[in-house]
Amino acid sequence: MKEASVQVKVPLVPRPGMQEPEKNVVSGVEKDKPAPLKLRTVSSQPAKLSTSERVSTDEVNRQATAHIHIPVIELDEFRRVKRRRMRTFGRKPRWGRGRNSTRWQPAAAVSALLAMALLIPVILVWPRTGESPKPIPAPTDASTTRTPAPAPAVPVTYPEPKVRVYLSATGTTMNLPLEDYVTGVVAAEMPAEFRLEALKAQAIAARTFIVRRLAASDTSGVPSGAADVTDTVSHQVFIPPDQVKSEWTRLGKAKEWEKLQQAVRESRDTVMTYQGKAITASFFSTSNGYTENAEDVWGNAVPYLQSVDSPWDKSLAPGYKQTVTMKRNEILQKLNLDAIPVTTQKSGSWMEVLSTTKGHRIKEMQIAGETFSGPEVRKLLGLRSSQFSWKTTGDEVQITTYGYGHGVGMSQWGANGMAQEGHTATQILKHYYTGISFGQASKMLASK
Repeated sequence: MKEASVQVKVPLVPRPGMQEPEKNVVSGVEKDKPAPLKLRTVSSQPAKLSTSERVSTDEVNRQATAHIHIPVIELDEFRRVKRRRMRTFGRKPRWGRGRNSTRWQPAAAVSALLAMALLIPVILVWPRTGESPKPIPAPTDASTTRTPAPAPAVPVTYPEPKVRVYLSATGTTMNLPLEDYVTGVVAAEMPAEFRLEALKAQAIAARTFIVRRLAASDTSGVPSGAADVTDTVSHQVFIPPDQVKSEWTRLGKAKEWEKLQQAVRESRDTVMTYQGKAITASFFSTSNGYTENAEDVWGNAVPYLQSVDSPWDKSLAPGYKQTVTMKRNEILQKLNLDAIPVTTQKSGSWMEVLSTTKGHRIKEMQIAGETFSGPEVRKLLGLRSSQFSWKTTGDEVQITTYGYGHGVGMSQWGANGMAQEGHTATQILKHYYTGISFGQASKMLASK
């Protein structure tokens, strides 16, 4: 692009009363440029004044300046002079006009991109026409801001179920609340000296047993079906709570009574469940170190009644081991056997174990040539356990049993041993009943 020529008039004003010759002005300019400048001078004719007229001070100054020559400098020539000066004194031209100005172009492009990156978000968030800008909420102090507490949920309550107990001693029926019935069962089934958590586990087991019967309207084993349960070992041993309180108070066991009530109160309305239903909460006194599978005792498999170890009984239970002596004929009579076969008499092994259970009890055995199950022999001979050994001396047989009870479910002495080690009632029950959960008894029976 061709540069345009611009004329700039630079007045050179001398001191008042002095007139500088033209060549001094030119020579003063020539000191700063190697080539002569193109100068054009503009002159004005001096004003002719009459000597007879009086001249004012302003008019004198005007006449003095009228003879001054005003040089006019061409701007394009001035620029060349300026570039020469810059090269002479080591100054570089501006980046946009120098010979190497192309090296700044990438930097300029990057700067333009950065500017666009900053402007685009601003344009996007800039309020549109007709939109009022949204006010920025004022900062709040977390210490002064309080979230209103939610209203506490009102627990759903259900009426307490009633239990009809057939009292075998009088032949009458007692109708009482569920928790009172549980209190009478725990007092009759577990020693009051046991730990609190063991008593709580027993209370939950006793409550679960009766809730299952109530849910199924099961009155089996009750004379004439006029009650829900009896007070015997056929179901659960039960003593009326008022009778327990008076008897224990007379014996100086007031603390035990308070502990019993605490166990029932802290486990209130809790039952064991499996797949949403109350379980068959069987229990027994003392194990032989293990519990039994339900199918090995009753013939039917139950998923939550499986064999588990119970090592606490051996060191705690006073009746863990017991020996009884019987006559040979007495054994045969109780088993409904006529006599010992001759072949068996000659071999000397008229009693022999055929197989054992997972709980280390006798599953099958042969006596006088006949095959019996271990639980069957235990029941017919009145033994404490189906794990036993024997020793024959003449006509006498000494039978030693290990543990006490059928062995299915919770061992009471094992539960006390776990409680002594610090286990809770929940942990005790989950150990003896495989895969169980817990539910609410009153809720389960509310719709019945």
